[in-house]
Amino acid sequence: MASDPAVVTASEANRTFSSLLRQVAKGQSFTVHSHGRPVAQLTPVDQGSRTSPAARQALLARLATQPASGEARAWQRDDLYD
Repeated sequence: MASDPAVVTASEANRTFSSLLRQVAKGQSFTVHSHGRPVAQLTPVDQGSRTSPAARQALLARLATQPASGEARAWQRDDLYD
């Protein structure tokens, strides 16, 4: 059974990102907190992929109930690459 993720602050994660990634590659998980609140999780791919189908279903269910904005797009794709 996996242990609870270690907690790191966003500033600490920013300063030590390479080190955190090495630890994640070894199986460690982290919860990143900003202003005392959890905002992200760093988990090994094999752990994160187990939640993908549920996350995808939740997203699709939410999008099905969310109306489109109806706003016309004022930009062209090529505008993004100027």
